[in-house]
Amino acid sequence: MQIRNVQIFREGHFAPGRIEFKEKISGIFPEDESPADGSAIDGKGGYLIPGLIDVHTHGASGADASDGDAEGLVRMARHYAAQGVTSFCPTTMTLPEERLAKAVRCIRDFSRSKGCAKIAGIHLEGPFLNRDKCGAQNPDYIRKPDVEMYRRLQQESGGLVRLITVAPETEGAAEFIRDVAKECTVSLGHTAADYDTAMRAFDAGATHVTHLFNAMTPLSHRAPGIIAAASDAGAYAELICDTLHVFPPMMRLVHRLFDKKLVLISDSLRCAGMPDGEYELGGQLVTMRDGRAFVKGTDTIAGSSIHLMEGLRRTAASGIPLEDAVYAATEAPARSIGMEDRIGRIAPGLPADLVLLDRNLTVQAVFIDGVRQ
Repeated sequence: MQIRNVQIFREGHFAPGRIEFKEKISGIFPEDESPADGSAIDGKGGYLIPGLIDVHTHGASGADASDGDAEGLVRMARHYAAQGVTSFCPTTMTLPEERLAKAVRCIRDFSRSKGCAKIAGIHLEGPFLNRDKCGAQNPDYIRKPDVEMYRRLQQESGGLVRLITVAPETEGAAEFIRDVAKECTVSLGHTAADYDTAMRAFDAGATHVTHLFNAMTPLSHRAPGIIAAASDAGAYAELICDTLHVFPPMMRLVHRLFDKKLVLISDSLRCAGMPDGEYELGGQLVTMRDGRAFVKGTDTIAGSSIHLMEGLRRTAASGIPLEDAVYAATEAPARSIGMEDRIGRIAPGLPADLVLLDRNLTVQAVFIDGVRQ
């Protein structure tokens, strides 16, 4: 398979060229080198980017990663793949251990078919959070960090847990971070931690922050908090890119602060791709109005209703250079979970997970392992 007449995203930049691939990428060439095969796809001057990677998404198409429902996972994976998200981390909510165990077993047993995105790993968002910063998480199920519980869930998942969110100021968090950071990426989130507490957590092994600005202490000139600590520590920082959770001027500020450590996420809920109405999230009801999700009966904003490709478009429209937005939705998330040698880049020998876009960033074709979806 070949795609020609396209701007190929490599090493943070676009350059005109032609690509050859089967299951894996076999070659990348300047457009003027050796004539292309007559069956090559004409990219019509559009963009060819790596498949997007969403490391924080709870659900879509009426399904949620916490449901423990195989059919629902398929619906989610099909929704993502159709939009150019070729790998994702199903993200669980704060729930009792038995429900989390059921959910991670279901994710472990997922068998990808054509038209479905790959599962890159599992993101456990909780239950080791701060009740005062629970956001849309159910405070009834929050508990102290527990290494043995994490290891039980990791075993049930078949080793798929790649990212776990914890509040570093909670009792036992420091020891938890030191132990668990040796096995998966530890992210700080749903937290009231001050700067010094956050820095100690980064020193202990945390390398990631969950949905920057949301459910955490704010950035202040006399109380810099976790956001300044994350920047100083060189941590990866998730940003919900719907322009509703974080407004464009702050998105641009985060881009300047974190540069190549910025990670775009959707934080999408089961209402993504669905009409306005009421939906369940971690044992609570969420109301979606005009595409915005809130915990029912409150003004507490929940996750988003977008997919990551829409978030990429909004990020670029907010004033962040397209090259940087693409990097933040592909290579940066792959690096944040230690999978940069398998996904997130266009390079010879890597799986051909590719998205062809026109100049308006509309998806024209999606390839996973070289197969058009």
